[in-house]
Amino acid sequence: MNLQQAVSSVLSQYATFTGRARRSEYWFWVLATVIVSFVGAIIDAIIGIQIVQTLLLLATIVPNLAVGARRLHDTGRSGWLQLIGLIPIVGWIILIVWFAQDSHPDNEHGPNPKGRAAGPYGHPTSPAV
Repeated sequence: MNLQQAVSSVLSQYATFTGRARRSEYWFWVLATVIVSFVGAIIDAIIGIQIVQTLLLLATIVPNLAVGARRLHDTGRSGWLQLIGLIPIVGWIILIVWFAQDSHPDNEHGPNPKGRAAGPYGHPTSPAV
């Protein structure tokens, strides 16, 4: 999945908190929002008021939470565990580790989005059929 596909996927599932999101989808979305945030900060600095970043935050808060929940589902966890991020530093570190983990096999949130079964430690057990 590339940057454009990830952004398209996240925006097409704007408020979908069910299912699973691959690691690449999540991290490309994060990259895209960081880039857009930097551009917004530059525009805000030029106009002298922080309106663009505020509007961007409001526009992306729901898809950020949705893709985060789907990413946690992909690692076999509840999307509610995003609330751990409210704990300064420690919570953020835990979430980054979880978001960076590989997809787990099929679970209660749906089939493996990579399209193949994964064995222990996320290694494939059989090729995609």
